[in-house]
Amino acid sequence: MHSSNLPMTTRTRCSAILRVTSGNFLEQFDFFLFGFYATYIAHTFFPASSEFASLMMTFAVFGAGFLMRPVGAIVLGAYIDKVGRRKGLIVTLSIMAAGTFLIVLIPSYQTIGLWAPLLVLCGRLLQGFSAGAELGGVSVYLAEIATPGRKGFYTSWQSGSQQVAIMVAAAMGFALNEVMEESTLREWGWRLPFLFGCLIVPFIFVLRRKLEETEEFTARRSHLAMRDVFKTLLANWQVVVAGMLMVAMTTTAFYLITVYAPTFGKKVLMLSASDSLLVTLLVAISNFFWLPVGGALSDRFGRKPVLVTMAMLALITAYPALSLLAEAPSFSMMLTVLLWLSFLYGLYNGAMIPALTEIMPVEVRVAGFSLAYSLATAIFGGFTPVISTALIEYTGDKASPGYWMSFAAVCALLATFYLYRRSALSLQTAG
Repeated sequence: MHSSNLPMTTRTRCSAILRVTSGNFLEQFDFFLFGFYATYIAHTFFPASSEFASLMMTFAVFGAGFLMRPVGAIVLGAYIDKVGRRKGLIVTLSIMAAGTFLIVLIPSYQTIGLWAPLLVLCGRLLQGFSAGAELGGVSVYLAEIATPGRKGFYTSWQSGSQQVAIMVAAAMGFALNEVMEESTLREWGWRLPFLFGCLIVPFIFVLRRKLEETEEFTARRSHLAMRDVFKTLLANWQVVVAGMLMVAMTTTAFYLITVYAPTFGKKVLMLSASDSLLVTLLVAISNFFWLPVGGALSDRFGRKPVLVTMAMLALITAYPALSLLAEAPSFSMMLTVLLWLSFLYGLYNGAMIPALTEIMPVEVRVAGFSLAYSLATAIFGGFTPVISTALIEYTGDKASPGYWMSFAAVCALLATFYLYRRSALSLQTAG
């Protein structure tokens, strides 16, 4: 392991950002494709009597991947806190790749019967297990190599790499829709983007292998054994739970405007598949722009003001914005509403990621961050498509997903106030 004690130059920092976020790109790319192609995946692996049942089963398997995230966060997060950022991030990438290969290679339900949905579930569980610690590992790595006073800006590239993944996934989806017949797409065409995901794995391995360990990790005299990481996490459960509620706003907004949006556009607003994908692509570009802005603003004015302002705006505007869209569904209206939600998400998340790396106890930073993040993603994010689908089905109100987002904003507000009061108190006692 080559950890030179020389301080990083700007160039090595930029290349470190690229190396570390490349795996994050792959992970989001795969997660995304699953959301994009939910209807085709449902048709291939989960044939059911009604389309609603088939789609619900697919989104439930999508959700199951999220339930594995907290397990991955604890096990792999503790491992990364023990052995180091570099080694740990190579392990998370290997597990992620295994899950993706599995999903690409599985024959359809018609061919192998019940084994098909079971193997898809295994692939999802592997992806979820690795994703649980991947995000935390990458965010903490970026926070630890950041230059003083720029932590918000640096860590925003973790989410930034995910937006690039959505752009690529949406662009591929858009292109496939243009060049392939619907029947071909449904039969095997949807597997092509997943195959692309598999083909870039070796390239990402090469990038990750050259990562340097962070100075901050190398400088720490002692590293906790995994058992002690678990103990420390338990002792700090309030911070983890509050962190989770803070992430709730990010993950709900994110899954609403990206994973669920194409389905919402097609099924609820009756827009064409190409229009829905184009909106998703533009939203990803908008997210990519606002994330570093949010990070930089939080470096300048403090994390709390940005977090509180954005959560308040989300609480007040989520439902009215979606109501406007439900009343007059059109491509331009969908784009306008989702770009507004993207602005809220980008600025909030840009401030939230560095805040979360700062509130966690140093010795369990990756495990604590990952656990808070993955619990929120499991409870709020992963089930956003299911909850949105169910809300619309049972209330008959097409704007009802707005209630779900407002609820997440309330959770985020309460958690932010609690965490910053707590840290002010601990600073006073320390002082």
